[in-house]
Amino acid sequence: MKLQCAKCQAEEQQVKNGMNPSGSQRYKCKECGRVYTPEANPRGYDQSKREQALKLYVDGLNLRRIGRILGITHQTVANWVKAQSEQLPPAPIPEEVDIIEMDEIFTFVGEKKSKSTS
Repeated sequence: MKLQCAKCQAEEQQVKNGMNPSGSQRYKCKECGRVYTPEANPRGYDQSKREQALKLYVDGLNLRRIGRILGITHQTVANWVKAQSEQLPPAPIPEEVDIIEMDEIFTFVGEKKSKSTS
């Protein structure tokens, strides 16, 4: 298989020129000086891993645990969740609210009874 430069279409004088961060071979055309990768390796995660992460998030797992299970960083999972949530339609806002349910909330107003020791 002869390599062909994408810029000048030359087939001669194509030499190896290191590797990409993804691990694919780079070449340099000695005719025009362009550095190119004829068959780049795909980067990123496949769609099935993204869907699996989103399903785990919907099931209630936190971002760090999902990252540990799937072998990816928690920030990547957070980015996927954010991107998916931006694609959802806006939630309908009710006109009038008849019943409001509240859970127990323990708060204090003002100062604590004991002072901080630090």
